Amino acid sequence: MRPPLLDFCSSRLGQLRADIETLVRLESPSTDKAAVDRCGDALTTLLASAGASVKRVSQSACGDHILAEFAGGPAGVLILGHFDTVWDVGQIERMPFVEKDGRLYGPGIFDMKSSIAVALLAMRALIELGMRAPRVTMLWTTDEEVGSLTSRALIEEQAAQHDAVLVVEPSLPGGSVKTRRKGCGEFTLTVHGVSAHAGIDPGNGASAIHELARQIVALQALTDLDRGVSVNVGKVAGGTRGNVIAERATAAIDVRVPAMTDAVRIEALIRGLRATDLATRLEVEGGFDRPPLERTDGVVRLYHEARQVAERLGRTLGEGGTGGGSDGNFTAALGVPTLDGLGPQGDGAHAVHEHVLVADLPWRAAFLAALIERLNTVKLASR
Repeated sequence: MRPPLLDFCSSRLGQLRADIETLVRLESPSTDKAAVDRCGDALTTLLASAGASVKRVSQSACGDHILAEFAGGPAGVLILGHFDTVWDVGQIERMPFVEKDGRLYGPGIFDMKSSIAVALLAMRALIELGMRAPRVTMLWTTDEEVGSLTSRALIEEQAAQHDAVLVVEPSLPGGSVKTRRKGCGEFTLTVHGVSAHAGIDPGNGASAIHELARQIVALQALTDLDRGVSVNVGKVAGGTRGNVIAERATAAIDVRVPAMTDAVRIEALIRGLRATDLATRLEVEGGFDRPPLERTDGVVRLYHEARQVAERLGRTLGEGGTGGGSDGNFTAALGVPTLDGLGPQGDGAHAVHEHVLVADLPWRAAFLAALIERLNTVKLASR
């Protein structure tokens, strides 16, 4: 006998598909506030039609964030995601919304507009089937793809008011959820040298480029792939002409770490770099903009609850990690039990073949609804 939630969500596949199409066709690149807000207008309407009390959190530098409240209790669950994308307006002409071979294609459909529609259907299912749900807050942000600079404080504020956070970012291959994410750091190393004529008096100069090259070797030595620490110099610039000793050179450094202890250690080592040529001077800027999502006891308990819910719906729910960050990194770092990767199966995030699997959509909505209901009756952590 199929569970009522599966029957309900399967019967609403047409509505789910229509909601996805609405959001995908309203392209919303992070850097285009007008476009993002047009998508936000449609999302506000969809949330209200699902029974939410909706609030727009106005922004000047990016699209308005959207908070939606569904009454319930006694527990509180935060559903977290974003509706900004990496695709410029017009990309849909090159990546049309289309269904082919059991897949739905379109810009932003996997990362992560289909997830928003799935979460909406999950709440409709809980309400229309009369199931006892916790208080649910949905927070849909507009700057996740560019660092969450305006939304981080709001995310952390909301997370602190809830018992668990469910992040509906795309699932891992095979549908597994994410119980680990690396912390992300961005640093800039600038070397200040002394310019001179490269032919007439090279001895009176101190090359910023040469010093930077030595520092890059030192930075690479910080990588420990067995530990899960990576340090990558991905962009360098410097100098003015081939016959001039370079007075200035810079390097952009990306750092990924599995744990906060690694973040503290690696940041101290980067800030502790010392020039080998004492005629040059080093300057380090930046830091970690996303802490790691670590597999804490609270995360594990939340995953175990999700796995049991999935089993009752006929699937085995795996877990895994990823080197990329999400807004779940912020909530997990606060100690709030957080489970990431709850979105539908697919592939091609930030790629032209971006898609989701149609057959997974109703199950994913039913699973999310059942998990939300379950979290109204379990205690995940004492905070």
